[in-house]
Amino acid sequence: MFPSFPTFLPFLLFAFVASITPGPTNILVLSNSARYGLAAAVPIIFGACASAATIVLLVGTGAGSSLTSLPGVQTTMQWAGVAWLSYLAWQIFFAPAEAISTQAPQARLGMVGAASLQLINPKTWMMALAVVSVFAGNGEQRLVHVAFLSLVFFVISLPCLGVWAVLGAGSTRWLRSPRSMQRFNRLMALLLLGSAWLSMWV
Repeated sequence: MFPSFPTFLPFLLFAFVASITPGPTNILVLSNSARYGLAAAVPIIFGACASAATIVLLVGTGAGSSLTSLPGVQTTMQWAGVAWLSYLAWQIFFAPAEAISTQAPQARLGMVGAASLQLINPKTWMMALAVVSVFAGNGEQRLVHVAFLSLVFFVISLPCLGVWAVLGAGSTRWLRSPRSMQRFNRLMALLLLGSAWLSMWV
């Protein structure tokens, strides 16, 4: 497959950069890992990565064409995503100032929430469109390449988001007091809010 798939190595670099660089999903992974522990970030990571990989697969089979042919669809998805991220940021910002050991588990985002966030994030769909148009090719093996790209993106993005989870879990040593936890929550909330609204002009 590699000789007939010359864009594979460039795609590996693309997938790594797209997954490791800061964004709303990375910030949510970091925040949840720091507040609830490393295990709490695992469902978020799996849900977000599986959803993004599925979107790549869907776009490769033509499901993403409506985003380019109907601008209103992209705009609606973008505002829905920004609204949801703003709501999550509001929840994080006004979370009670409790020490990390007393955080309530019901406040976690979860796998379904992370997956749903990707599904309504137009930047994820645009990323998938870029993946398919640049790396999939147009030959007889195109659908095979799309499926392979989807799988590889899933495999690459898992450890990338895992790095953010480890960073969050490692920060718990500084979050033992309610005051430090409150400062962390507010910083994460502002970063999440900023990343959501900046996406409207990028």
